[in-house]
Amino acid sequence: MSLDVSPALLEKAERGEVDEREFVDCVRTSLPYAWGMISSLVAQLKVDGTDFADNDVPPPSEQERGQLLRALASDAIRGALQRHFGVRLAFQNCHRVAVFAPGPETEARLARFTSIRGQLLNQSPELRDC
Repeated sequence: MSLDVSPALLEKAERGEVDEREFVDCVRTSLPYAWGMISSLVAQLKVDGTDFADNDVPPPSEQERGQLLRALASDAIRGALQRHFGVRLAFQNCHRVAVFAPGPETEARLARFTSIRGQLLNQSPELRDC
């Protein structure tokens, strides 16, 4: 799963003039499932007034799963999304995305979610090949 980079944006990158807003827009249009997932979790976080929201529903197809993997495995994409939405992103398995509100009060919960123990507890036979 690759980004659909416009010739104009590619030209800017070749010159060294890349605006993060343009990059984020490229991510939004290239990875719509991942964007929608993260957007909905951020909205849920705000509506619920909590410091954590996550998704544990597998994507409907491998294409959508690929979008999540692409968005969250890339340091540049993940970092840009975190700055854009003002959250910390975490990822387990091939589809469990979580957003954490920024701040020291969420650090312990984020640490538990991203811990080795947290990863092991989030395993199941159904997810072995995802």
